[in-house]
Amino acid sequence: MPIRYRLLQARLPEDRVAHEERVAFAEGLGVPLKDVLPFDMLPGGFDAARIMEGVDAVLVGGSAAFSVLDEDPWLEDFFAALRGLVEARFPTLASCFGFQALVVALGGEVEADPSRSEIGTVEAQRTASAAGDLLFGALPPRFAVQEGHGDSATLLPASVSVLATSERCPYQAIRVNGAPVWACQFHPELSGEANLTRFDRYWEMYVRKLGLDEAIALRETFRPSPAADTLVGRFGAALRSGVLGGR
Repeated sequence: MPIRYRLLQARLPEDRVAHEERVAFAEGLGVPLKDVLPFDMLPGGFDAARIMEGVDAVLVGGSAAFSVLDEDPWLEDFFAALRGLVEARFPTLASCFGFQALVVALGGEVEADPSRSEIGTVEAQRTASAAGDLLFGALPPRFAVQEGHGDSATLLPASVSVLATSERCPYQAIRVNGAPVWACQFHPELSGEANLTRFDRYWEMYVRKLGLDEAIALRETFRPSPAADTLVGRFGAALRSGVLGGR
């Protein structure tokens, strides 16, 4: 029986990135696209039990149009579902928006802090807590990652360990203690090329926010991230081996 993944998404219907995000995770996991089941969170009315049904693991993607600081009703369902996944120790890997949501769901804090925002490819550092970690333990001390965030975590829950950091954003990756739940502020599912494609998808948004000159300058910062590109595959391999559990 194939391993199947539920991909939680907060994307507007017209956003082509929704499909590209699903493709990126499938390619990173090395599974057919049909085994990554998209789940639109925007209608709300869901819980952890519904999300876990019929799948072996959960993935959480990013979001261009939404922030965890918004007051949209579906966000409370999202936070509650993430807490349920943690309580069930259900294998989960979240990126960017998903990272921020997990931080908030578990009692941490996220702020819209321009001084901590990162776009493009930046250098991250592995922490001492990453030693022996199934996903991060084999990474080099310093490695490139793909970024695209404005909001940042400023206070972490006591229940997590920091696995990676960067100069502008001290909380780049976490694992929930005692649970197979990881989250990255960066995008482990994106290569440098894929992140540049996404940047171009949102080009008009970045120009509005940053101005044309800064957007053009940022476009030159994208480069490969070979070490970070292995993280999604490591998650899938650990799941296939039975180490992470699942259904």
